[in-house]
Amino acid sequence: MEVKGIRKSYQKKEVLKDVSFLAKTGQCIGILGGNGSGKSTLLSILAGIQRADRGSFLWEGEDLFGKPGLRERLVGYVPQGTPLLEELTAWDNLRLWYEKDQLRKELRDGALAMLGIPEFLKTPVRKLSGGMKKRLTIGCAIANRPKLLLLDEPSAALDLVCKESIADYLKEFKRQGGMILLATHDVQELALCDAWYVLKEGVLVPYDYDGDIHRLAGFL
Repeated sequence: MEVKGIRKSYQKKEVLKDVSFLAKTGQCIGILGGNGSGKSTLLSILAGIQRADRGSFLWEGEDLFGKPGLRERLVGYVPQGTPLLEELTAWDNLRLWYEKDQLRKELRDGALAMLGIPEFLKTPVRKLSGGMKKRLTIGCAIANRPKLLLLDEPSAALDLVCKESIADYLKEFKRQGGMILLATHDVQELALCDAWYVLKEGVLVPYDYDGDIHRLAGFL
């Protein structure tokens, strides 16, 4: 997968300036940066929520910007917010994305079981905790078994149990050959990454993260 020359401006402010990087099978790419640095904008462009002013999003030579159907099959997106129907149960939200037989199998011994979703399956979304909602959002995003998962700060403000559940799933996703693009500030999530980039003033640059969070904070 290659992101090449992405540019995005709002009025006169250039938020993304020629953003480019590569990702390989089984790799997690960490996108780091301060608030307002453009991380969410980049992920939403790759997910098809916003349009780039310029650039390409290449998968095996195909530009996914020009092939929304192919992008929908290949890419799963988990935004910062909760794109769930609050009045429906977790089961009913999942049924919007899964065929019934596939859903039952995933809940029994698949990714949804790993995410711990069966424990709150019949609960209305409005009554779920933040961690439960995030795990359910990930469950909906992986219905098509995407090859690439875009995650925008997935464990922000979650408790340790939820973070561990999400981390375990992401490790398994990588092990099975999936690619992950992860916008994060979380130290635990940084450890999941195989390569790191910092987005600052619209420019994306490689960063060699060695576990020194103080050095990273100074770089941001």
